[in-house]
Amino acid sequence: MSFDSHSIKTQSFSVPEIIPFFPLPSVVLFPHIFLPLHIFEPRYRDMVKDIASKGDCIGMALLKDGWESQYYERPPIHDLGCVGQLVNVEELTDGRYNIVLKGLQRCHYDELSVATPYRQATVTLLPESLDSLSLSESARTKLVDVAESYLDMKKAHDLSQLIASEEFDDAVLVNSLSSGLVDLTPLEKQFLLEAEHLTQRASRLTELLKFKLSDLLSSAQG
Repeated sequence: MSFDSHSIKTQSFSVPEIIPFFPLPSVVLFPHIFLPLHIFEPRYRDMVKDIASKGDCIGMALLKDGWESQYYERPPIHDLGCVGQLVNVEELTDGRYNIVLKGLQRCHYDELSVATPYRQATVTLLPESLDSLSLSESARTKLVDVAESYLDMKKAHDLSQLIASEEFDDAVLVNSLSSGLVDLTPLEKQFLLEAEHLTQRASRLTELLKFKLSDLLSSAQG
C-alpha cells in the first residue's frame, strides 16, 4: 500500500491520513519533543527509506505487555500514540539510520492490512485547543516544586535547568519532563500521554512525582 495522497493539517505541517508506525516496548513520544532513534532492523530501514521520500511522518506506538513472543509479527499496541515528523536522517554505511522525530500531535491508530514489512495505520489526530496548551499558575507551581525536589535528589541536572528556565512554555515543560524522566516506566509515560489535555497531564505527572519522591525520601531515611 502506498501512502495516501490525502493529508490532515497539524499546525503548518500536513500529516498523511495513512502513516507507518514504529511499535516499541519502551518508547513513548510526546508532542513538541525531539526523539533520536537508531534504526537497524531491515523492516524499519525500509520504513525510513520509504517515508523520507514520501510522507516525512512516522507514528510511535507503545507495545502492550506480552509482546515478546510476537515481536517479529504484529503484537498488540496501545492505539493512542503520537505522530512524529522526520526532521533529520543520517544513513550509515552499513544501511542503518540515525533519525530524529519531532512530536507533532497525539493520535489514534486504526491499523491496516498492508504488504509492506513495516506496519501502517490510518490516523485520527486528537485536537488540542489553545486553552489546553497552558497551565494555571497554581498547577505549574505545584509541578515545578515537586519536580525540583525530585530532580535534586536524583541529581538530574539537565532537567533541573529546564525547570529553572522561564523561556519554555507550559507544554514544553510538561512534555519534556514526561518524556525525559528515566524513572518513569513506559506504562506511566503512556498514562501521561493519554491525558485529555495539558492540565490533566501536569496533574498526573505531579502525583507520580510525589509518589516517587516519597519513596526516595523513605529510602534515604532508612
